[in-house]
Amino acid sequence: MNFFKSVFATVVGIFLFMLLSFFLLIGLGALLGSGEDKVKLKDNSVIQLDLAKIKFDYAGKYESDSPFSSLMLDKDKVGFVEVLKAIDAAKTDDKIKGITLVNNQSSLGLAQSKELRDKLEDFKKSKKFVYAYANIFSQKEYYISSIADAVYLNPAGEVDFKGLGTELLFFKNFQDQTGLKMEIIRHGKFKSAVEPYLAQEISPENREQVTVLLQSVWQTIVKDIAKNRNISVAQLNVIADGLLARTPQMALQQKLVDKVAYEDEFNDMLKTKLKVKEDEDVESISITDYVDHSSTKSEDFTKDDIIAVIYAQGEIRGGEGDVDYIGEGSINRSLKEAREDEDVKAIVLRIDSPGGSALVSELIWREIELTKKVKPVVVSMGNLAASGGYYIACNANTIFAEPTTITGSIGVFGMMPNAHGFATKYGVNAEQVQTHKNAIGYSVFEPISEEYKTFALEGVDQIYKTFVNRVAVGRKMTFDQVDAIAQGRVWTGSDAIKNGLVDKIGNLDAAIAHAASLGKTKSFRTENYPEYKKNFNEFLEGLAGASIYKSKETIMKEELGEENYSLLKKMKEMQNRKGVQMLMPFDLSL
Repeated sequence: MNFFKSVFATVVGIFLFMLLSFFLLIGLGALLGSGEDKVKLKDNSVIQLDLAKIKFDYAGKYESDSPFSSLMLDKDKVGFVEVLKAIDAAKTDDKIKGITLVNNQSSLGLAQSKELRDKLEDFKKSKKFVYAYANIFSQKEYYISSIADAVYLNPAGEVDFKGLGTELLFFKNFQDQTGLKMEIIRHGKFKSAVEPYLAQEISPENREQVTVLLQSVWQTIVKDIAKNRNISVAQLNVIADGLLARTPQMALQQKLVDKVAYEDEFNDMLKTKLKVKEDEDVESISITDYVDHSSTKSEDFTKDDIIAVIYAQGEIRGGEGDVDYIGEGSINRSLKEAREDEDVKAIVLRIDSPGGSALVSELIWREIELTKKVKPVVVSMGNLAASGGYYIACNANTIFAEPTTITGSIGVFGMMPNAHGFATKYGVNAEQVQTHKNAIGYSVFEPISEEYKTFALEGVDQIYKTFVNRVAVGRKMTFDQVDAIAQGRVWTGSDAIKNGLVDKIGNLDAAIAHAASLGKTKSFRTENYPEYKKNFNEFLEGLAGASIYKSKETIMKEELGEENYSLLKKMKEMQNRKGVQMLMPFDLSL
């Protein structure tokens, strides 16, 4: 008996020793890496603006019952807004001489691309340079890079400059042939998120809204490029229409690029510009490292007044929320904390969301109503603030958007899978036993009844009316005025300011400045929210196996490939949707 006790004690001891050693190693690593300035910036340096790992405006803060919550390694380290602040800091940093964009491939959205471009244009006012080089310019990366003082292209490269287009798939015939279909309940003739399941071709309304949307975005893009490249908008449209920049020499001839050269020649040009010897390297620092370097200097903590910036990004699902989806838990807690903090003078809600759960949107809307009674709330729209994303924006004191922000989509739909035809085809029969005629409600194996459809439509109509009323009160419009521009239709920020859905065109900085004026403060600092709550088990999941070194997203992308991972992610998002939805009808990327 003593033998087994000894063995058991030894095993437990070894396990505890290994566990303790594991956490001691993590703690030691954190301690060693916690210096005030981990990055040594040298004189005559250039910032490499590589944005491949930058996606979200806000990278997140975490609160956990784990003593190691600060080591949440399964998250992006740097947010897009931190990059913008770092570029601001670089304007007055004597050690920084310029910025380069070399083979940049980012995941930025349309509004983020516009905001970055504007920030680089402002940086150039410091008389420091911005240079761009690429083997191949995608249309989005060329839009960003066209702000540069000089644009270089590889002799074997190309510029993808062809205008905007989208391809929509329709599934009605597939549903009819397979017996697998979606039952749709919707309100809004433009609520085209569900149109592919109802028809085999695009409706006139949907074609109209997509055409207007693409044209509005394109006009912003070519207007910006025309200004910096000294090419007329008309000529840019000719170039796009005829694919006249498809080879390096053609791109040079059309003045889209300044020089056709190899990367080593681009680097030689930098050496000459910086007066670096031929046998020496250019001193460079990545943007993520420079964020690290400049972050301690970007906020003046001697200032007592605060503008709280609350980030709501991703699909609206509910629960606690995280950097990539919106939950009422973290958002409402942040609103409450900010309005109860005497040092906070105003709140900016930064929204980047295609919408989602109608219920969660209403819960956040209500918290904003309570907050507005105490302090001003200003909304800054990022890439998207559509459907549910607009719902949580509509009652703000002031709404800012970028010209390329996608907003509106004031409409509601319900979507339920139905496999009755498929089941019948393969000999599956569902029998129901119930105490009352509506006890089971909807069955995926039976045709939807007219009675159930009536009940569901009542629910969707009620939510739509609530949505429109929320917008009408928030925007000081009548129900009919909102209804006329609603019906699920999507607008760009440029068009939304014309129809009253948006107040001002401007970026996050403009929204913060406006919030400060409403909060009657001229000397202030910003503070970012939310702080997401994670329990110890969730923390351990992020440390399991290889995810100590790589995020789960990175591992899956490596195994599945970028496109397959995107499809898997969309399927997972569909599975997580509960209740009636207020979602943007399609994804839009440049």
